[in-house]
Amino acid sequence: MTLLSHLLVSAATDAQRTACIAFYSCIGFTLISTANDASATDTWLHLFDTPPTAYSIKTAQDIADAELDNPTRSQEGAKVALRIVLAESLNNSADYDIDASFARLSDLKGADPVIGASVYLISSHLKEFDAALTAAGFASVLYPLKKGFQTLVSYDPVGNLVCVSDVQPAPFVPAPSPRISPQTAPSVSEQTRKKFTGLPTSSVDELSPHLDAYLPTGQNPIAYTSETINNFPVSKKIGVLTSGGDSSGMNAAVRSVARIALQRGCVPFAIHEGYEGLVEGGDMIRKLGWGDVRGFLSIGGTVIGTARSARFRTREGRLLAAYNMIKNGIDALVVCGGDGSLTGANLLRSEWKGLCDELVDTGKLTTSECEHLREHLTIVGLVGSIDNDMSCTDITIGAVTSLHRICEALDSLTSTAQSHQRAFVVEVMGRHCGWLALMAAISVGADWVFLPERPPPIDAAKYGENWEEEMCERLSQNRKLGCRVSLVIICEGAIDQNLKAINPDYVKSVLESRLGLDTRVTTLGHIQRGGAPCAYDRYLATVQGVEAVEAVLRSTPDIPAPMIGMNENKITATPLMDAVQKTQEVAKAIAEKDFKRAMDLRDPEFSSAYKAYIESHLLGLENENQIPEDQRMRIGIIHTGAPAGGMNAATRAAARLCLNRGHVPLGIKNGFSGLVRSEVAPISWQQVINWQSLGGSELGTNRDHPTPVAGTNVPDISDAYATGFIDCGLIAYALQKHNIQALMIIGGFEAFTSVVTLNAARQIYPAFCIPMVILPATVSNNVPGTDVSIGSDTALNTIVECADRIKLSATASQKRVFVVEVQGGNCGYLAVMGGLASGATTVYIPEEGISLDMLQRDAKHLNSRYLEEEIDAKKNEGRIIFRAEAASSTYTTQMLSAIFKDEGKGLFDSRTAVLGHLQQGGIPSPLDRIRATRMAVNCIDWIQSAFAEAKENRLISKGASKLDTAAFANIAGYNNNPEHAVVVGVRGSDLVFTPVEKLLDETDLGKRRGTKAWWMGLMRLIKVLSKYYYEPARAE
Repeated sequence: MTLLSHLLVSAATDAQRTACIAFYSCIGFTLISTANDASATDTWLHLFDTPPTAYSIKTAQDIADAELDNPTRSQEGAKVALRIVLAESLNNSADYDIDASFARLSDLKGADPVIGASVYLISSHLKEFDAALTAAGFASVLYPLKKGFQTLVSYDPVGNLVCVSDVQPAPFVPAPSPRISPQTAPSVSEQTRKKFTGLPTSSVDELSPHLDAYLPTGQNPIAYTSETINNFPVSKKIGVLTSGGDSSGMNAAVRSVARIALQRGCVPFAIHEGYEGLVEGGDMIRKLGWGDVRGFLSIGGTVIGTARSARFRTREGRLLAAYNMIKNGIDALVVCGGDGSLTGANLLRSEWKGLCDELVDTGKLTTSECEHLREHLTIVGLVGSIDNDMSCTDITIGAVTSLHRICEALDSLTSTAQSHQRAFVVEVMGRHCGWLALMAAISVGADWVFLPERPPPIDAAKYGENWEEEMCERLSQNRKLGCRVSLVIICEGAIDQNLKAINPDYVKSVLESRLGLDTRVTTLGHIQRGGAPCAYDRYLATVQGVEAVEAVLRSTPDIPAPMIGMNENKITATPLMDAVQKTQEVAKAIAEKDFKRAMDLRDPEFSSAYKAYIESHLLGLENENQIPEDQRMRIGIIHTGAPAGGMNAATRAAARLCLNRGHVPLGIKNGFSGLVRSEVAPISWQQVINWQSLGGSELGTNRDHPTPVAGTNVPDISDAYATGFIDCGLIAYALQKHNIQALMIIGGFEAFTSVVTLNAARQIYPAFCIPMVILPATVSNNVPGTDVSIGSDTALNTIVECADRIKLSATASQKRVFVVEVQGGNCGYLAVMGGLASGATTVYIPEEGISLDMLQRDAKHLNSRYLEEEIDAKKNEGRIIFRAEAASSTYTTQMLSAIFKDEGKGLFDSRTAVLGHLQQGGIPSPLDRIRATRMAVNCIDWIQSAFAEAKENRLISKGASKLDTAAFANIAGYNNNPEHAVVVGVRGSDLVFTPVEKLLDETDLGKRRGTKAWWMGLMRLIKVLSKYYYEPARAE
């Protein structure tokens, strides 16, 4: 037997369980088994899609008789299994009340009842079910649907909304329905009962699309249900507060928590001014509606405020906080803040029962007021901190935006420093964590950086504790090479190896006295906390807010309070106090001078980033990092495809690392066509000064592509974007002419197909038998083998900044929708991520295309939103819709705008905005600079390893039979192993190297994109947050 669905219903008493058996027997379920002893709690029924059972169940004896009627208990043909569990811990033990049920059914008038259903069944026996429910004393209503279909709606004895229809809707995730108390239910007259037993006056004529964000695509069961229904006796009331230092992205988190809570049938509350508002109560605690968080995405800081509360640190203050929460019915708390804020939340949770007992004992609350809240307080933590100092998460909300502010300031300082040949000592925030200082140093190419976790000097064996001498030698070397700027970054918690604080003014005095540099000190201060959040922080806060609500709904007293984090590009939930304790261990390790352990306690990326900074940014002294001469290479660096932010940063890091190690970095200008024209020259240290902050491609790039060689096993890579094709023989000759022993290709999909072509031609041209690595650089993020490409984050930030301005224009004009076209080719990454980060109403991407049904649905949604604002006399909100440039050849951006304008019927207007090549230009974002540096360093490491392996083994694959092997056997590094033509990619938090031959299996060459798109699941979330599936009359 194969069951398509499993339902779980929890009953508080045996009488409720008996009533549930009777109810579900009326809608086609057949009793299979019940508990044989008093300690057992399970009863099983199966749905066979047959008319209702003929017997009536009122007592335990009736149950026994029903089981005798089905002695074989055959399960063949069953479609749904229903398990009724006796859970005496549930608070609601009230008997079924038909008047209350009719009252609740009457509340559904004008709404789509299926949206809030806990159980949805498909059957052709609606009339029989309705008659059986009426005869058994249960309230039910038949709703008419489009094309003559119907839906039967009823509440089961424990308060779950059950819908049975003769038409199948789109998949959806139902929201658990709250139980109803007969004592508080309004009395319903016989006349009212008759009114709602007949056909309702609802205008519902079709089934709305339903939230399917958590169901696999294509799931099509006969019954739709959440994993467990009746987990929550009442709707959860979720308080959200921001505490501690503010960080950009907190507002995006509040918006996400509020809207997902409403969507899931909960009631969100904003607690203003952090824990102080929780202690103060009154107007500091306010219910949040859908529109209350409008516009939050683009606002920095925290709209609901934050404060450091001395009162909350006392038990008396926490007692007041508990009182205010119970008075407002709040039984869950989502806290966005740092380790101190999350520790305070966990303390409140641990004291909760004692605080409730004290409030009852002192008469401040009655037992009935706090009975359902007394045993357990749900706490969920979101880490909002610019310092990125929390363990168990790779990144915290606000850290990347703070890095943006720092890099903007440092980029500006560089121009004035160059004018006067000055040195600047810049202090940044971070306390005990040097993440901001280190990432800023990598992003702007600082000459020196001071970190709390890694006190100077770098070479303790040579300099002992005299870090001043080491720093001055490094800066002096740069000055001799022609650098006009000296930039030193100090984390505010920087120390030397004796734990003595390193003061910016002291560093200034050292530079002035020992090097004679005109030095200035700049403390960036709170400018690092301000400004609109960057694209990444909006994305991070949004998806973590979704997970926070889900964590609330699955919380039990036995589950430790979770902290929502991000690890390997996946949302995670870690025990909150475990993360706090590991975070505090870093400060402890520093205090004990165990600096190695302090570095190890940071995430692995921190240590690798520090190593990358030392090797690729600081000039080695006296050949200290150079490798043996027989291992040194001539490494060609080439750009191909469209320009992308971060190309120059990658080239700079690779070239300087090569110079430090003794390799010869060769800059190949203007792509493969420049290579065959011999536009090849060594790159010097001073040549790449300031390249990390330059957009575009300093080497020059184009879409010229190697011509596939006839007779090789190269797949069809006909490239509609190629501007020209270069003969492989000419490329091979150029490589030999310039003695290029390894190739690092920085580019997008053209780089991938180029290496596929060269790798296939190795059996013809031995010059291609060298290590080749692709560093993905494209705004489209369409290169297989990596989650992100450098350049995509810069493009996203450009899109979000433009969208914010467009939204302001649309809102000022009111009643206006902008259709915004973004780049990406046949990949929808920019449209989806940009749409989520900017609050787009919907997104059209090539992966899904555009259909007339989609346009009708979206036009109807826009009309309903603007009409709702008209009726409620609210200010009309400007809206944007994102369309990827290749989403449809028929439905162009102009056509979409015209369709929406016409369908608006004067309710709203429509305009277009095509962002175009703005997305490819501009200063690279800090994330792109960091990724470029990290990937470039790893590329050189891989090239060295591949070269050494080939040199040692003299590998010649079986496919090399056509080659004159004797002629190449003694050439160092010669290798036609297909494992040595790879793509370097970010997978989670790791960097991986994948051969291009293997990646062909996950590549759609015709569409120029990979087939594994981790971001596709976010499409549904965009619609959820745009109110596609939310019914305010039902949830508010």
